[in-house]
Parts: sequence; C-alpha cells; structure tokens
Amino acid sequence: MDRIKKQIIFNTEQLESSCALLSNGKLEEYHIERPSVGPTVGSVYIGRIVNLEPSLQAAFVDIGVGKNAFLHYWDMIPATYDMDADEMNPISDEALSDSAGGKGKKRNVFSEKLRMWLRHSARRSKQLRESEKHRRKKKITVKEIPEIFPAGTELLVQVVKGPIGTKGARVTTNLSIPGRYLVLLPYSDHIGLSTKIESSAERSRLRKILKELDVPEGMGLICRTVGEGRKKIYFQHDLDLLLDTWHRVEEALEKPQVPAEVYSEPTLMERSIRDIMTEDIDEIIVSSRESFTAITETLDKFGGRRLSNKVKLYKKADPIFEAYNVQSQIEDIFKRVVPLPSGGYICIDETEALIAIDVNTGKGGGKRTGDQPEVILETNLEAAEAVARQLRLRNIGGQVVIDFIDMRSAQDREAVYKLMKKLVKNDRAKTHLLPLSRLGLMEMTRQREHESLKDTIYIPCPYCNGTGHIKSELTMSVEIQRRLNTVLRSNKGGEVRVIMHPEILARLKNQDASLLTEMESRYGKNLSFRADDSIHHEEFKLVNPSTGKEY
Repeated sequence: MDRIKKQIIFNTEQLESSCALLSNGKLEEYHIERPSVGPTVGSVYIGRIVNLEPSLQAAFVDIGVGKNAFLHYWDMIPATYDMDADEMNPISDEALSDSAGGKGKKRNVFSEKLRMWLRHSARRSKQLRESEKHRRKKKITVKEIPEIFPAGTELLVQVVKGPIGTKGARVTTNLSIPGRYLVLLPYSDHIGLSTKIESSAERSRLRKILKELDVPEGMGLICRTVGEGRKKIYFQHDLDLLLDTWHRVEEALEKPQVPAEVYSEPTLMERSIRDIMTEDIDEIIVSSRESFTAITETLDKFGGRRLSNKVKLYKKADPIFEAYNVQSQIEDIFKRVVPLPSGGYICIDETEALIAIDVNTGKGGGKRTGDQPEVILETNLEAAEAVARQLRLRNIGGQVVIDFIDMRSAQDREAVYKLMKKLVKNDRAKTHLLPLSRLGLMEMTRQREHESLKDTIYIPCPYCNGTGHIKSELTMSVEIQRRLNTVLRSNKGGEVRVIMHPEILARLKNQDASLLTEMESRYGKNLSFRADDSIHHEEFKLVNPSTGKEY
C-alpha cells in the first residue's frame, strides 16, 4: 500500500488566515480565522452572573462581549464528580494538602465562597476519601447552585461553544488549558489519558510519567493523543509552558475589572500546529515569511529540528491555494450535491434543527442494475466516507440524520455502521453514533463549537432572506391583478401606473396581456406599466402618474 503524503498549507492574509490539511492532495480539513470581537472557544473570562433561570437550570453571565453567555447548572459542578473511574488516576494522598488554599497564592477578585468551593472540590481532601457519607454531604448538587451562585456572583468561566446565530456563547466553570501534549486542569487534581491511546502498556507508561511530573498542588493533567510514545522531557517542557500561561491568567485576575478576558485562545496558526501537527505530516507550506518564522520557532520548542525542518516558505507568484489545488476543493465544500466515485451522490441540507443528508445511487453502476444489493452497499459505503469528510470540512454539527439507501441485509447495514464508526473515530470533534434504524436512518451528533464554515463565509441572501425561494412571475401577476381590482373598484380617478421588476412586467405583457385589457375595459380606466431594475422581485407599486402618490 502506497504511503499517504500529508501536508499542511497556511495562507496568511490581512483579513483572513486559513489552514488546509491535505492527504495525497485531497482536502481533509479546512479552517479559517477572521478578526472578531466576539468570544472564541477556549478563551477564559472573569464574569458576573446577571440572572438565574430556574426553568432552564442555567445562569446568564456577563463576560463583556455584548450578549450574555449561557452557563448551565451542570457546568457549575466540578467535572471531577463525573469523570470515568477508568480515566481517574488521582495523585496520591501524600501529595495532597488538607488546606483549602494554595501555597503562596494571593486572593483574587472571586467571592470567598466561590474560591473555597473551587479549591475544596479540586483537592478532594483526605476526609472526603475516608467517608463516603461525608463526601456525599459535601458534594454540590444542582439544587444548591442558586444558593451558592446568586445573581451578582463573580466567577471564572471558559467558552466551550462560540456564539451561533442568535445564541450567545456557552461557558463552563471547569477550566482546561490545552498544550501540545498535555491539557492543564487548573482546578482539578484529575490525572488522565486520552481514550484514543489504546495500548495498556503505553497507558501505564504515560500514567507513570504524569505522576512524576512536578504538578502544582490542586492541579491536574490529561495526556493528549499526540503524547503517545513521547519521552518525559516533552511533557515536562509542555507543562512548563502551560504553567507559565496559567501564571499570566492569575496575574490578570488581580485586576479589579469585571467582566474581562483573562486568557485568549491561541491564533489559528498556533492551534493548528498544536492540534494537527503530528509525526506523519510530511511538510508545512507557509505563504508569509512572518508565519514561517513563527511556526519554525514553535516547532523547535515542541519537537526539535526534525519537525521544524518540515516547514517550507512558499515563494511563487501564484496564490498558494491555487498552486496546491486547494481553492477548487474549497469551492466544492458549499455545493449541496456531492458526487460519489461510483456515480451516486449525497445531498446535504443544513437546517436550524438538524443536518439532513440523503444518499442516492443516481446513474451509478454502469451496466449494473441500480437496486442490486452489492451496488447499494457500495454506494452506501462510499457515502459514509463522503459524509464523514464533509462534516469535518464544513464544520457542521449538532443533530445529523443520514438517509442511506435501504439495505435488506442486516450484514450490509452492520458493515455501513462499522465503517461510519471507524471514520468518525478520528474526528477531533466529539461524535456519538447510533446504528441504522428500522426506517433506514442513521442518527448521530457532532460537537458544535463554532458556526459552520458556510455561516462564517456567507450571509443570508437579502433577496430571499435565506429561504432559497422567491415568488414566481405567475404568483406576482396574480397578486398585482388582485390589488388592481381593489384599487380600480374604489378609485374615481383615471390612470393607474404599476411599477414592478422587469421579469414580472414581461409576464404581464405577454401571457397576461388579455386579462389586463379586459380589466381596463371593465372599469373604464387606463393602466400603464413601468419596469424598475432596483425594485425587489416580490414587490410592486401602484401610483397615480399625475401626482406620483402611491395607492
């Protein structure tokens, strides 16, 4: 089997930065970043609770970005309570402190009750371990949230979902700062590993390394998938960088201003190097010298000269995305119909409630009959690959319903389900997949942190207001004649002038000319018609040509 060549292409412009991940020249991931005044996922704010909504079990938090953020009561309970026992590997009791405050830590602008709660829940003191009854007594529940966090409470929150449409950002009090190999948990002593690291021997080795790291009291770590196979020195270096970042956050907390941003998520370029750059990436091509220097220096810190040597500066005159055939693939992202290799196709429709995807055989299969089981299975397997890729490329999520072509064989349905599970496993967005239902539908959810790529690049059409439909010429002719009948019946004047879009006028002058002539004869009035390119296709005016007054 031929080796897959992987490339990362960075295009840096003044108004937009974009990143494309290619596998053998095929676009697998595409991300863009534009200047924004809104909150970004991962950023940390110190905010103030504006009001509580018991019916929603949520608080609305002013974080200083205009629209208040949404904070569910569940996101105000320490995540440590819900962590999988398999993933839990807490630091030994000897390494824990019984005190509620950290060594040498200054008090910041948090309310004292919140500070004590955060420290208490993070450290899980010896007394809580000794008695299950005592632990339950101290455990915070959803019912206690309004009492602990009344309106006006100041608290530290992190954006987990950016503003989408009319909805504000969603935030949590369970903070995490991601690095290259580690994720720092400032208020939790949880030590865990990515579930994608499957080898038990490797998991044991990594747990041992994480326990040996000099982690500050009350803080925890999670090892990311990219840390698999790495030596201890890489983790220690990454931890040092994360602790330096958190130190800057705590310094920002000393400032009295509330609300305020205290930690900003890195730029697209920094996030891409952190999240996408792996050992199997063959080269990184960058369009600007400034980005080239920044990426090289970053990779020198993370992986040494071996990784930084993979960075190349693009110097040709042609746009970088055109040179690597990325631009044409980007344009295909927004097409409703996506063709499949066998001749079939999928249709993708984004709605407010869900993403609907329909699979069709089309004219595929050549001389084969389209309803043959093997043709249907082949088309469905191709569709599964296309769907998984399109979800990543378009950055769409929420509820997804896929209407595969009906398969009579349970074995074929299981094959499609297994392939789909395998394909979404490596998706960096969290997904949950269900087997095909009796109706032949596959339901899945995909984590939705940002607006889709389509919503980022496009705005609703001012002509159709995003519906994708406008009234036909026939419909507009009916409405104009209906309005004329009303005006002519009550109008004692003479001529009535109708102003409309040129395409509507063409309909009236041709197919409907006799009807208008009959209307003039019936009411004894003169009608005149004028076209106006600037008028909306669905609008028209009836005016008095002498006075210019509209009827």
